[in-house]
Amino acid sequence: MRCSLCSLYFTRPLLLIGALGFFSGLPLALTASTLTAWLADSKIDRAAIGLFAAVATPYAFKFLWAPLMDGVRVPVLHVLGRRKSWMVLMQALLVFSLALMAFSDPAASVLFTALAALLVATASATQDIVIDAYRVERLPHEHQAAGAAMATFGYRIGMLVSGAGALALADGYGWHITYSIMAALMALALPITLLAREEREAQEAISSENKHGIQQFLRAHVIAPFRDFMQRKHWLAVLVFVVLYKLGDAFMGTMFNPFLLDLGFSKTEIAQVVKLYGLIATLLGAFAGGALVARWGMYATLMGAGLIHMLTNLMLVALALRGHDTQFLIFSIVLENFSGGISTAAFIGYISALCKTHYTATQYALLSSLASFGRTWLSTPSGALSQAVGWPVFFAIASLMALPSLALLWWLERAAKSDSKLALD
Repeated sequence: MRCSLCSLYFTRPLLLIGALGFFSGLPLALTASTLTAWLADSKIDRAAIGLFAAVATPYAFKFLWAPLMDGVRVPVLHVLGRRKSWMVLMQALLVFSLALMAFSDPAASVLFTALAALLVATASATQDIVIDAYRVERLPHEHQAAGAAMATFGYRIGMLVSGAGALALADGYGWHITYSIMAALMALALPITLLAREEREAQEAISSENKHGIQQFLRAHVIAPFRDFMQRKHWLAVLVFVVLYKLGDAFMGTMFNPFLLDLGFSKTEIAQVVKLYGLIATLLGAFAGGALVARWGMYATLMGAGLIHMLTNLMLVALALRGHDTQFLIFSIVLENFSGGISTAAFIGYISALCKTHYTATQYALLSSLASFGRTWLSTPSGALSQAVGWPVFFAIASLMALPSLALLWWLERAAKSDSKLALD
């Protein structure tokens, strides 16, 4: 098994995807938790700090400009290839905007810092679109989940460096040097991206389409991706599955920290157990998920991981009944995050396989945004539900929310076996 994992993950394309995942995750904390710590250090009013949450807006609406990544050539840089040219442009913009943040002073001009952070977030969200599209196009169908695992690994490490790592640097060297170091780290993305290989067969088509103006562009890169997806059999059921598959996780995740605090766990215990053990278990699960999809296929892994994850989620029911028990919390977190990592890798591989190469950026951005909609908006009643029924019943209900999506997956696999666009194996 160890040799098979090495042969799967230690290949040039997957190692490169892991590296790109790192540079995708690096900017996120620098405009979120790390930035708010800097603002607090600068004695910025808490109400103003709260408004900085709006800096993350580009991540939520990136699907709106995703068609540009599919259909617009980057001047001069387009010789590098469709995806590489956009990546290089966004990475250069990230280096520049992070340098702007490094030389800003929130205490002197909080507006300048906010605008620089918004520029970072916009470039970062755009880079995410292109890196996701590159990953989907670069890997064969059976390696999509492995690619998702490597991207997740790199992304989490990047967030760790710009989160906990940046805070440690700031403690010793100050915020300006810390953000300068982060900008220098981001600059390393440029030579790594230039090593990437990509298919360029769509480049001539893009050049031809651009000559026909905005109307042709809208037809080819906004309307066409929707039409292409809606022409597939059972497309509406697929979209419902995308929304529902991780809904139970979203319900539990929203209320998880309040639940642990209610049981008497300290913030330090939560940080040590959830962040450390949870992160390790999630990454190991993601790698296992990629290997399982390559061996057993997408459908079997999605179904099996979904069922196991539902059962491990029920561990939280037992924890709610036991109360403050650190060892049982560790046991629960490890099992839940490991099975969740498997199902997440398989799920990302699934939505990646749904994308057509010519519309990858647009279709993947739309599908991932739809999955985020389920996590963000449909989970909003979780607080009211937990208050109404109590923690044990709440976690039981949230765990069983997996059943509708698994039933729909079972139906889709059987209904779509004759349709090559939707077949999972």
